[in-house]
Amino acid sequence: MPDMADRYLCGPEDNIYEIDFTRFVIRDLESGDTLFEIVKPPSDSISSEDDSDTEDPYSGRFVRYHFTPRFLMLRQIGATVDFQVGSKPIQKFRMIERHFFKDIHLKTFDFDFGYCMANSKNSCEHIYEFPSLSPDLIDEMIKHPYETRSDSFYFADDKLIMHNKADYAFDAGISDNTLP
Repeated sequence: MPDMADRYLCGPEDNIYEIDFTRFVIRDLESGDTLFEIVKPPSDSISSEDDSDTEDPYSGRFVRYHFTPRFLMLRQIGATVDFQVGSKPIQKFRMIERHFFKDIHLKTFDFDFGYCMANSKNSCEHIYEFPSLSPDLIDEMIKHPYETRSDSFYFADDKLIMHNKADYAFDAGISDNTLP
């Protein structure tokens, strides 16, 4: 696939392994600073009003990140994901993540989670090695928030079961009058 997917390539019903991401942390490996963290509230803390039949089946499949320009200077980050697996074990769990700025393919990351037991809680950190970006490209990425995007494809035993999307801005902390 040479470009960003223009739609989700599978539905929530394809997640037959009942994988549920419960926590995600991004950290700078050099400084150890946490750059982003999100934790899903426990299901018992969600009120019964939230359990309506009108819940969007695609909720939780999109993340919007807002980083400072410094993020584009990092060479490596660690991304830790905590997740639960339902009643079926996964022999081979894999994620392929493709990043783009406008029509430019920046990098593809391919991570194996390996075997995941049924009814298990798991935590895994993957190391992202960032490509070198030209100063001109970095400037463009800062000037065009949310035009940097990614598709994350999750495979269980070589079958696509989940597809998430994200977009990114790198202008946090910059006021409009300081942009070139």
